[in-house]
Amino acid sequence: MIDVHCHLLPGIDDGPSDVAEALNLCRLMVANGITHAVATPHIHLGRWDNTEQSISTAYDTLCTAIRNQKIPLQLGMAAEGRIDAEILPLLAMQQIPMLGRWLLDGVDYQVMLLELPHNQVPPGSDKLIAWLKTRNILAMIAHPERNKGFQRNVDKLEPFIAAGCLFQLTAASVVGGFGDAAQELADWMLDQRLATLLATDAHNDKGRRPLLAEARAHVASLYDEQYANLLVQQNPQRLVAEQFDSLRGFGEL
Repeated sequence: MIDVHCHLLPGIDDGPSDVAEALNLCRLMVANGITHAVATPHIHLGRWDNTEQSISTAYDTLCTAIRNQKIPLQLGMAAEGRIDAEILPLLAMQQIPMLGRWLLDGVDYQVMLLELPHNQVPPGSDKLIAWLKTRNILAMIAHPERNKGFQRNVDKLEPFIAAGCLFQLTAASVVGGFGDAAQELADWMLDQRLATLLATDAHNDKGRRPLLAEARAHVASLYDEQYANLLVQQNPQRLVAEQFDSLRGFGEL
């Protein structure tokens, strides 16, 4: 399986505090059946002031440690950008690492993992999404099922759907780890075929562990193996293949 949203890099956000904890989390991912993971630390100005450089430095450190420990996990790098007008200059300076690429309506877009506040859908979000598309960037909305605004009114998803946004559901939400409201919205999005993929959003080796295998099994039991594989293998591969030599050359999935 391929995990495209997780917080693995040590010491740069609310993920692992040090390399030892990061390696423990990597081992848990392998035990969960994950072969490839894209580390996506927060870029949330005023809280997590990460840049391409700070992320690259932490990424190189963890890649070296993974090799030294012979952990069979292939690691990629991107970021989870918080929706905010202040990220626009960072985008202009190419300081937000992109997640991958996605072909939509004949256009080959870069894909940015975009986080909304947990308690609301900010007014004007649709305008930012449109602005990004004019710059050949397609938003993947991180964990929409955990957003209180979407939970209160699923119609608020409509502008994002109409704009062609991709949607990443959190594996733990699918199996009830973020409460009933998140699980109910995740199930609804799965039923409506709105989910693009599942990812762990794992942060540590204790309370925020990777549960991708559990979520995959849940989807397979409710629907079928084909849909489960689409969400944890085929669509993630399509999205991030350029980051991994081992995923290239499989054609359009």
